[in-house]
Amino acid sequence: MTSYVHGYSDREAVRLADQAGTLADMLHVDTLYPPGDRVLEIGCGTGAQTVILYDQSPNTRFLSVDRSRDSLTAAVAKCGGRGIPGAPFVQADLFQLPFKDQTFDHVFVCFVLEHLPDPQSALVHLARVLKPNGSVTAIEGDHGSFYCHPETEEGKSVVKCLIRAQAHLGGDSLIGRRLYPLLTEAGFHDVQVSPRIVYVDSSRPALVEGFSKNTFIAMVEGVKDQALAMNMVTPEVWRKGIADLYRATEDDGTFCYTFFKAVGRKVGP
Repeated sequence: MTSYVHGYSDREAVRLADQAGTLADMLHVDTLYPPGDRVLEIGCGTGAQTVILYDQSPNTRFLSVDRSRDSLTAAVAKCGGRGIPGAPFVQADLFQLPFKDQTFDHVFVCFVLEHLPDPQSALVHLARVLKPNGSVTAIEGDHGSFYCHPETEEGKSVVKCLIRAQAHLGGDSLIGRRLYPLLTEAGFHDVQVSPRIVYVDSSRPALVEGFSKNTFIAMVEGVKDQALAMNMVTPEVWRKGIADLYRATEDDGTFCYTFFKAVGRKVGP
């Protein structure tokens, strides 16, 4: 990973927590692991997804890794605050995992592959630590799936700034649509991909706040400095585009976005 496009600010930690909590039911209703199985969570960050994994499968043995020590410190505190006993965390790079071959029954990776210049190679590395017939679960968004009402050219322009900024850093914010070929070409079998569509209107106020404002628009706002420094848009277009996105969160506005969840299995040694 060359860099994390969203940064490591306190505001980003809040955004991640809002995103995880708002989308937990949609993304994780079927994220369930058997008691006693060993699950490796890759790129746990501040633990926003970790606490959900524990809630869903409290008798499973999780181990969460991230390359950022500061993020791991926050994750430990988050799990401790939730009363999760003995949650193990390890500082490690995805491409240099300090685990023996065939150590884990399952691997879970959420909102990580989009930031990697070579996500297929990452999946091959993850397969190494999986036991035969072990599963990999990958969850990613696809910023190209976003649309709203009312929609303006300026609003679309600032969303494209997010896509371009991530691509400039070697990532792919359109990766959701690529999960099936990525997993199959990395050697996984029985790959199943399911789209998880977030639709928001004013009859769903929790989603207006939790997703439209605090997840999606906050994510776009986070690349303001990069977008203006790289002359992707003018300051005037940026201001109007952000205002137009907020306009779509009003009583007569709507938001729509698609996440993709892929599950595959490793066969053979």
